[in-house]
Amino acid sequence: MSTLNLKDCSMANATGYVTNLANASSQIYSSLLSFPTHFGQDDDKAVNWCGFYLIEGLFPSPRTLSADQTPPSDHKKLLLGPFCGKPACQFISISPKPRGVCADAFNKRQTLVVPEVDLYPGHIACDGETKSEIVVPLLLHHEDGTVEAIGVLDLDCLAIGGFDADDEIGLNKIAKLVVDSCDW
Repeated sequence: MSTLNLKDCSMANATGYVTNLANASSQIYSSLLSFPTHFGQDDDKAVNWCGFYLIEGLFPSPRTLSADQTPPSDHKKLLLGPFCGKPACQFISISPKPRGVCADAFNKRQTLVVPEVDLYPGHIACDGETKSEIVVPLLLHHEDGTVEAIGVLDLDCLAIGGFDADDEIGLNKIAKLVVDSCDW
């Protein structure tokens, strides 16, 4: 996958992460559908989901929340952000009981390519048609040298082995571009 010209197309002078993530997921999803040799719109090999999950702290707190609705402080999750595709899981637990490819990529801070999701321990099947997945952590580099995981970029495919090393390289570059272009 070649790196898309996201910065020139839709993120120039835009620093709001919601709009940048929305445009990025749309551009990635639409671009992959236009490559019939690799992904395209073929029902057997199409990318069927592209989007973001983000740490809870990036979302506003509910205005009305009673004491009995407050989640335990040790329970942390990623919340669904902008995406393209079928409806998805609203949240993914990352602590104390992480589950799924997104949680593992987030916690390990490394890209995970899963050629066959049915064989992945703890895989969360939001769409039962998905056969393979790639998840890239969104890593925010602070001026003091620390690195914070703030979410993930997640893509699903209808084909077994739908993603390869080239996709990993391209999507890592896109994730960095997206993170660097936003005010978090």
